[in-house]
Amino acid sequence: MDQRTTALDRITLTSLVWGEVDDTARPLAVLLHGFPDTAHTWRHLGPELAATGYRVVAPFTRGYAPSGIPADGSYHVPALMDDALALHRAYDGDDRALLVGHDWGAITANGIAASDANPFADIVSLAVPPFSAMNPRSDDLTRWLRILPRQAGMSWYTLFNQLPGLPERTFERLVAHLWRRWSPGFDATEDLAHLAAALPDDAHRSAAIGYYRAQPRTWRLPARYQPLARDWTGAPKVPLLFLQGADDGCLDARWAARIGDRLPAGSRVAVVEDAGHFLQLERPDVVNARILEYLHERAAARS
Repeated sequence: MDQRTTALDRITLTSLVWGEVDDTARPLAVLLHGFPDTAHTWRHLGPELAATGYRVVAPFTRGYAPSGIPADGSYHVPALMDDALALHRAYDGDDRALLVGHDWGAITANGIAASDANPFADIVSLAVPPFSAMNPRSDDLTRWLRILPRQAGMSWYTLFNQLPGLPERTFERLVAHLWRRWSPGFDATEDLAHLAAALPDDAHRSAAIGYYRAQPRTWRLPARYQPLARDWTGAPKVPLLFLQGADDGCLDARWAARIGDRLPAGSRVAVVEDAGHFLQLERPDVVNARILEYLHERAAARS
C-alpha cells in the first residue's frame, strides 16, 4: 500500500493505492468508502484486486483528511460522482475500469451506473442498493410496508445529522455507537482510529456530516454538478453486483430480496451471512471472492 495525491479541478484527493498504479496496461479500480469510515476500509480488497492485475486507487473522499475540504462546499452526491469520474480521467482509466463503493461510496457508484457519463466496465455496490430499486410497486407493496417501520427506526441518524452543531459536538460517541449497531460484534478500534485521523477537527467533522445535510438542499448544488443531478437516484443502466450483510444494522437486509429483478440483466445480488454493514471488513474472504467471481463472469460474458 502507498499513498498518492491527485489535484482535480475542484478538489485535491489523497488515495491509498495498491499495485502498479502508473502502469496503464493494467485496468484501473476505484474504491469509494462511506460514513463513518475511511479509505482504510479497503485494506483487504485493495491488495486482492492488485494481485489479480488491477491498479487500485481508494480515495479519502472530499472532506476526509488527508484529502481536501472542497472550496465549493458541496457534499452532494453529484459532486461525489464528479470526483470519481475525474479520478478515472486522472489515472487514465479505460473501458476495463472497475468501480466499487460502500455506503456513500455505493450511493455514488449507483449514481454513476445510472449515468450516461459512466466510463466504468464493472460496478459493485456494498450495503446500499440503487434507490430506484427500493421504491414500492403494486406487486410487492405488502413486503415494502413490512420493511418500512423497522427501516425508519434504523435511519434515525439521518435526521439527527440535520441538526446544527449537535452531531459535531457528540461526534465520537455518535460514530462509535453507529459502528456497534451497524456491525454487531465487530471490533472497530482500528477503524475508529483511522476515522479520528481523517476527521481531526470540527471543520472535517462538519464535512462528513455535510454529506447528510447536502442532499435535501438541492438548491445549493453548484452548476458544475448539475448534469449529474438526476442520475444519483436513477435506475442503473448497466449491470452491477450488490452485496449486503445479513446482520446490517443500518439498512434492513430484506431490501436485498426485493431488488434482483429491478436491476439490469447480468446483475447479481447476494446477502453475506455473519456480516453487518461493514461487510468488506467483517467477511473479507466472502466479499472478495464474490467480487472476483462476478468480475470473471462479466469478463467471460464480454469475450
